[in-house]
Amino acid sequence: MRRRRFIKNCFAILAVVIFLTSSAASTERIKMATTTSTDNSGLLQVLVPPFEDRFQVTVDVIAVGTGKALKLGENGDVDLVLVHAREAEDRFIEIGYGVNRRDVMYNDFVMVGPENDPAGIKGTRGADALKRIATSQQPFYSRGDESGTHAKEKNLWEVAEIIPHGKWYVETGQGKGTTLQMANEKNTYCLVDRGTFIAFEKKLDLVILCEGDERLFNPYGIIAVNPHRHPHVNYFHAMAFIGWVTSPEGQKIIGDFKKDGKILFHPNAYP
Repeated sequence: MRRRRFIKNCFAILAVVIFLTSSAASTERIKMATTTSTDNSGLLQVLVPPFEDRFQVTVDVIAVGTGKALKLGENGDVDLVLVHAREAEDRFIEIGYGVNRRDVMYNDFVMVGPENDPAGIKGTRGADALKRIATSQQPFYSRGDESGTHAKEKNLWEVAEIIPHGKWYVETGQGKGTTLQMANEKNTYCLVDRGTFIAFEKKLDLVILCEGDERLFNPYGIIAVNPHRHPHVNYFHAMAFIGWVTSPEGQKIIGDFKKDGKILFHPNAYP
């Protein structure tokens, strides 16, 4: 009788433990700051749900520019970041705000503009294209928001040895998709990552005029916020998500993600 009561009590305790564990798991959340390109492209809509289902963790996505995403990480307002500005990422880690950076994927930047190409940039390299735009003072729409795209643009202006200014140079302070659409409305030039362009391509009159320059390479990295700097962050589940997106299954989802048959991102977690 005692043995039976003991076993019954054990099962009761086990049931409570399972209930509490599953309840805790179902309420787990992580906050991820990421770029507007991963959000605008639709990639996160196919990459995040399988992780949430498998791990019973809700991922709250905050889509902003890379600069703002890293700032959220610095402040401990998010648990991890998925961004694309390698120099800024390295500084983020060196200062001690982030740990365990992993390569996730890459695409490239392209210079888009009107099909008649009044500045004559078609077929040129990135910095040369900007030189021609500045010389002709054809309108150019910049994000101007310290995002990864803006960082790449500023790097190209530096290579071109030009400080852009004047009415022809418009800083929108908006995300990639919005800036691209604004440039399209004015039928003018813009720098954008290929994934975002493909996602919006059917709604655009602009065309790709400059591509293939090695300076336009656009790698993405994922970084956990340092729990020693911010003890309150959900480091355990942030690392679980990093493991997911860099796993063979997560990488396959990224590689298989296409719009109109075109690949938006190339997985590169493994050499």
